[in-house]
Amino acid sequence: MSRTAVFTLRDYNLAATLTSGQAFRWREVDGTWENIIAGRWVRLSVKDKKLHAETAAPQTDWHWLTDYLQLDVNLKKILSQFPKNDPHLAAAKKTCRGLRLLKQDPWETLAGFICSSNKRIVQIQQIIADLCDRFGEPIHEGWQTFPTAARLASLTEADLRDCRMGYRAKYLHATGTMIAQNEIDLAAVAALDYEPAKAELQRLPGIGPKVADCILLFAYAHPQAFPLDTWIIKALRQLYFPRRNPTPKQLRAFIQKHFAPHHGYAQQYLFHHVRTQGGLLGETSEE
Repeated sequence: MSRTAVFTLRDYNLAATLTSGQAFRWREVDGTWENIIAGRWVRLSVKDKKLHAETAAPQTDWHWLTDYLQLDVNLKKILSQFPKNDPHLAAAKKTCRGLRLLKQDPWETLAGFICSSNKRIVQIQQIIADLCDRFGEPIHEGWQTFPTAARLASLTEADLRDCRMGYRAKYLHATGTMIAQNEIDLAAVAALDYEPAKAELQRLPGIGPKVADCILLFAYAHPQAFPLDTWIIKALRQLYFPRRNPTPKQLRAFIQKHFAPHHGYAQQYLFHHVRTQGGLLGETSEE
């Protein structure tokens, strides 16, 4: 058992991955990154192509962290399967070197993306921080756990509005209540194929196709998921259809064919590339 571990990194940009709009609780502290993962406080840093991890309590194994960070994923193989002769993805691969998809806790991911609608990333981070500070359980100095669905179900909508989430409080409270009452089993969703899993998630209040795809991509690692909000639609139209105006159906058909088999990675690379390069996308997450 040990409180520290070291992992060799291959094609892994930790800072880009943790700040690319997938997760909302990571804090940068003096060149390190801190968060609560799988109920454990962890601090991460990178030196000489090695990832150094530190926890508050000794660990018998580190699978919970390697799975979250997807350290064993062969990124080179994934990127090699991006569509050939696509200048936009080629540019994204250069500016987003080492960008990875995380595999997060389904409940925390679901709650976070319910709160994300029409909010900038920094605003989402503030909402989630308020939510945890008020209703999470103390776990480490200055850190609280993410509140459970049962905890949120026990609150009022007004309690959640105090976390600056506005109308999203209604959806988060109703969704927390459904999950707390076992009306939907998030663990069981992991065993479903993409389309049934997406349909199951959309039974929950406040979860439309875009949020469902975010959950499927960032919590369940479904490669087909391609979160499609107004900003990425605008980017796709300008990048791939500069002199045409495809219908939503035509756009979806293009996405399914052009970006296969790693739709989600392609979307994340395009999104992060355009957003960080000052191009078409803003930081607002919209339905």
